[in-house]
Amino acid sequence: MQKPIARLVIKDLITGDGAKDELALTMDKINILEQKIVLKDSIILNLNSQVNNFNSILSTKSNQLTLSQELSKKLEVDLQKQKVKNKLTMGAGIVGVVAALFLVK
Repeated sequence: MQKPIARLVIKDLITGDGAKDELALTMDKINILEQKIVLKDSIILNLNSQVNNFNSILSTKSNQLTLSQELSKKLEVDLQKQKVKNKLTMGAGIVGVVAALFLVK
């Protein structure tokens, strides 16, 4: 083989080896990027799950607050009824005592 042709062959071989190395590095980079995408998808899925859990908790708390307010109103009404009953019972007792005093005289 002639010297200039041998130099071109060596040059091509070196360029080919460089291209193989560059291809290997590019493939490694692609694999790393794919792993990042999988990790990001996992994080997004986890965050969406957390948002759904928070919304569920918020809904439950809202329902509990509504129920608590309803129970409070019902207890207020029952308390008012009990106060009226106590006043009527007390009034009836006083009337009974006064009536008994008039009957005794």
